[in-house]
Amino acid sequence: MRDLLNDLESGKTPAELDPVRRAQSAIRKPLPKRFYKNVSVAPEEDGGFAVHLDGKAVRTPGASAVRLPNEATALLVAGEYQAQGEHIDPATMPVTRLVNTAIDGVAVHAQAVLEDVLRYATGDLVCYRAPSPERLVALQAEAWDPVLDWAQQHMGAHFVLAEGVIHVEQPREAIAAVSAYLRQKNEPYRLACLHVMTTLMGSALLALAVEAQALEPRAAWKAAHVDEDWNISLWGEDSEAAQRRSARERDMMSAATLLSALD
Repeated sequence: MRDLLNDLESGKTPAELDPVRRAQSAIRKPLPKRFYKNVSVAPEEDGGFAVHLDGKAVRTPGASAVRLPNEATALLVAGEYQAQGEHIDPATMPVTRLVNTAIDGVAVHAQAVLEDVLRYATGDLVCYRAPSPERLVALQAEAWDPVLDWAQQHMGAHFVLAEGVIHVEQPREAIAAVSAYLRQKNEPYRLACLHVMTTLMGSALLALAVEAQALEPRAAWKAAHVDEDWNISLWGEDSEAAQRRSARERDMMSAATLLSALD
C-alpha cells in the first residue's frame, strides 16, 4: 500500500504501476510544456470547488475530477499551477500531488491507508530513546515527552518507552485508542495528509499532534530529526542528504498546509 500511495503521490497513472512500465519509466522523461495561460477556481453546482485551466476543469492522472472541499484548498492547487513556468514540474506541486493521491488512492483504499498509519504507532519514533549521551537523552525527552503526554490526554493512549532500537510491544489499549481516534479522520484528503506526514517523520503520533493543532508543523519536523541533527552536530552533513531532507520537509509542510486549509 505504501508503494502504491508513493506512486500515486508522484503522479503516476494506474497503468504506470505495472512493474515493467515502472522500470521503463525510470528513465527520466522530459517535463511537459505548460499548455495553459489562465488558472481559476470555481464553485461546483453540487458542492466543492474545481480548479480550471483556461476554463477546463483539472483532472487527476487517473482521469478523476478534482473536486476540493472548499475554496481555500482549491486556491492551494491553483497556486501551484499558476506558479509553473515554461514547463510543468510535478516536483514543485506537492499539494497537487497529494490531492491526486487522495482522490485516486486514498479514497479507494482508506482502510489500508489507515492501517499503515497505525502500524507506525506500534513502533513510533518518539518511544525509542537513546541510553546516552546525557545531552541527547535530554533533547529527546524535551521534544518527545510532550507528544506522549498529548497522546495520553487527548486520545487516552499510554505508550511505554524503550531504550535503544529493540522493539517493545505497546499496550493493546494504546493502539486501540489510536485506532479509534484515527477512524474519525478517515476523509480522503485528511487521511492522505496524515499518511504523508507519518511516513516522512516516521511517527504517527507527531503527525496526529500536528493534525490536532497541538504541535506546530515545523516543531514536529524538528522533533522528528532530533537524532539526525545530533549526528550532524558531531560529524557534519552530506550535501545530497541535505537536499533530500529539504525536499521531504517541503512535502511535509505542504501536507500540513493542506490540512490547515481543510479546517
